[in-house]
Amino acid sequence: MSKPSDGKSRTTGVDRRSLFLMGGSAVAAAAVVPLAGSEAIADESQAERLKARYKETDHVKNFYRVNRY
Repeated sequence: MSKPSDGKSRTTGVDRRSLFLMGGSAVAAAAVVPLAGSEAIADESQAERLKARYKETDHVKNFYRVNRY
């Protein structure tokens, strides 16, 4: 059986609230670091950016028919 609380809290090391605050600060700092890097390089060439991408295939037509677009 557990002992009744005497009103005194135990403080050993880091409490739960401080742990979450430190974790949140670490996540925010980690999110800022990549933003400070160099410019991003495009993954596709100019020709790939200009080519047509949308094709109305039978699969797409069936989707439109079923969903009544």
